[in-house]
Amino acid sequence: MTASLCVITGAMAAGKSTIAKALVQRFEKSAHVGGDGFLRMITKGGAVMGPVLGREAIEQLHLRQDIAMYAVRRFVGAGFTTVYQDILIGADFVRIKRALADLNPRIVVLNPDVETLARRDAERHKTGYGEHFPPNVLAEALQNDTP
Repeated sequence: MTASLCVITGAMAAGKSTIAKALVQRFEKSAHVGGDGFLRMITKGGAVMGPVLGREAIEQLHLRQDIAMYAVRRFVGAGFTTVYQDILIGADFVRIKRALADLNPRIVVLNPDVETLARRDAERHKTGYGEHFPPNVLAEALQNDTP
């Protein structure tokens, strides 16, 4: 069987990690590439990721995505069925989709309603939403800006 790629995207707390972790267990040889892991590698000088991204935050977001795509290519090239999960919205979604098009990825977009995002976020040990970053920001960007 040829290694394949699945890209899972959605807003924070949409269930990307949960589904990716379950999906990779279904294959004999698989890899899970999570975009958050690369962002956490920045120990000092990390830009604030929020509803409005400054130049430095955009550069770091693209760095994270580029490293993830490199890892995806290496895993697929080594014969691993690979699941890449990250928040890919708007122009970033288009950029990643084009960059990985030669791998013929299956793309899954998780799009729960705002109330579900808020509830799931509140139930997690790591919360991402708050007063200055409500869940409707990413939910609306996903619906309105992502082809």
